Amino acid sequence: MTQTLRLGIAGLGTVGASVLGMVARRAEALTAATGRTITVTAVSARDRSRDRGVDLSGLHWFDDPVELARSGEIDVFVELVGGSEGAAKAAVEAALGAGKHVVTANKALLAHHGAALARLAEERGVALAYEASVAGGIPVIKAIREGLTGNTISRVYGILNGTCNYILSRMEAEGLTFEACLKDAQALGYAEADPTFDVEGFDTAHKLAILTSLAFGVEIDAEGVSVEGISAIQPLDLTMADELGYRIKLLGVAQATAEGIEQRVHPTMVPKASAIAQVMGVTNAVTVDADAVGELTLIGPGAGGAATASAVVADITDVALGLVRPTFGQPMAHLASPRRVEMQRHEGGYYIRLTVHDRTGVAAGVATRMAEANISIESIVQRRSAKAASSDPQGLSGQPVPLVLITYAATEGNVRKALAAIDRDGLLAEAPQLIRIERE
Repeated sequence: MTQTLRLGIAGLGTVGASVLGMVARRAEALTAATGRTITVTAVSARDRSRDRGVDLSGLHWFDDPVELARSGEIDVFVELVGGSEGAAKAAVEAALGAGKHVVTANKALLAHHGAALARLAEERGVALAYEASVAGGIPVIKAIREGLTGNTISRVYGILNGTCNYILSRMEAEGLTFEACLKDAQALGYAEADPTFDVEGFDTAHKLAILTSLAFGVEIDAEGVSVEGISAIQPLDLTMADELGYRIKLLGVAQATAEGIEQRVHPTMVPKASAIAQVMGVTNAVTVDADAVGELTLIGPGAGGAATASAVVADITDVALGLVRPTFGQPMAHLASPRRVEMQRHEGGYYIRLTVHDRTGVAAGVATRMAEANISIESIVQRRSAKAASSDPQGLSGQPVPLVLITYAATEGNVRKALAAIDRDGLLAEAPQLIRIERE
């Protein structure tokens, strides 16, 4: 193929503008790599007047991204609008329906509609490429789909949201509250004005659903992901994690078990010596556990215009080379229906912080309820302030104090059962904190 590959880009935010600049700047190198000239011929965005720092002269402007997607002026539709519904979904469907290749960074769209879109791409014999949808500039999609085909993967997990990792890193390093770190993240542009999608784990869940499909050969099941965010994490939890030899990270974890596939997003204690524990700030990381390569960890920039544009352009290069791969690693007819493993059946170690009334017999009462639920306690620490200890050495004041438990492997269902019993006994001054431990 020697003809020019014509791109239409919908969405000219930070990533879209970076893709435009990268395609122009790397024009000669891209031609040398693919044997084709790659050029942007048309664009679509909401505001024509905005200065994006790139030259748009000579490009055909479409107010409607769906019109751009159907246009005869393009061969590849690059969707950078975002969102699981509306213009993004309609435009991608239109492009695939018109027999055009699609490159997208839209994890929400793929998480909710990836199977239907992949089938449409198969029917039309075109590519649906999405390297930029997970972990920004880290080539994790290619690594799993193409680089690890000789492996059986047992687990894939990672730090998939830079906003959360930045907040937890600041909380740990400086002893700040979640609220203070979130405010700083917003001021620096790392967090949106409404940060719910990031800090409550939904962004990570969408990315995890995509990785699960690739790693285990199943259809995407975004509704099967158990999701918890980081807003309840307190500085004491990070302090205790440090003393116990752990760091707290928001992880997305997909794991093959005898019962099916676990998909879970939640704050997690990871050993400080592990590779993923070293990942601080807005950086992302993905670890794959596989039979041939063992543990493979990829670390790099998970967001930002240049990093995400790098992944977009990599997909464009594949299209220019004529590489049309099955969207999720296998033809859709070969993908299995996922067997969900409910969170209640998850088994592992737990960090449990209880705020209890400081009185005689509370720790014994907690231990009794844990034993009744078949939970073995590895360690138990009751934290009383120096002032409280000196003024009330017998612990008779009844004032709330933290009681921290580390358990051996236990099921989520049993842990929840024990906590409910402890609450009914009137031992708790506030809701308990529960953090899973991901041991290597």
